[in-house]
Amino acid sequence: MPARLRPTAPIAADAVLVGDPGRALMLAQELLEAPKMCNHARGLWGYSGQAVGGERLLTVQSTGIGGPSAALVLGDLVELGLRRAVRVGTCAAISPGLRCGRLLIVTEAHAWSGSLDRAAAVAVPDPELSAQLNRRLGSAAVEATVASLDTLHVGGSPAPVQAGEAADMQTATLLRRGSELRIALAAVLIVTESASAERLGDDGLELAAKAAGNVAAAVLSA
Repeated sequence: MPARLRPTAPIAADAVLVGDPGRALMLAQELLEAPKMCNHARGLWGYSGQAVGGERLLTVQSTGIGGPSAALVLGDLVELGLRRAVRVGTCAAISPGLRCGRLLIVTEAHAWSGSLDRAAAVAVPDPELSAQLNRRLGSAAVEATVASLDTLHVGGSPAPVQAGEAADMQTATLLRRGSELRIALAAVLIVTESASAERLGDDGLELAAKAAGNVAAAVLSA
């Protein structure tokens, strides 16, 4: 039995990972035929079911907030049979050229510790998963580097690090941990705050999450 997750339904070999439990539910309803809750322990909601329009089992799992939570959830999922995953997350823009609602395919992620005021080693996604995401998203997304911080970055505030075009709190840790666990992992992020402090509304976020989630599910189901 994993240390944190308490599965109540099978965990698929392929998963879409999101931070927010509510978004996990929304994407499960969008991506899965008859989704079944596979975890509710610690409020980390997860759902499994057959992918809509496909034959493969797919899991949609919440990873919580921040890198440590995400790394622990990923470890439990791998123990339960996970082999490939795509993170569908959110980020705040550092680059002024990124508008709200833009989808970013992460090419590399830099973990940044505010307490230590330094960056850790660069983490990179699985090249095949990233290439497939790129092919399917096309002009609907751009490639970008990400700074994964251990403190929340608010759009419009001075960037704590210049090692990225956007900032989030999980991607670098997930990519690095995925590599350590020898699984394939890639990430698509939604810009929810621009560098000028514009915020993406709930309706826009839902539309963007569904668009990214559907592409992630298609890549994992191929």
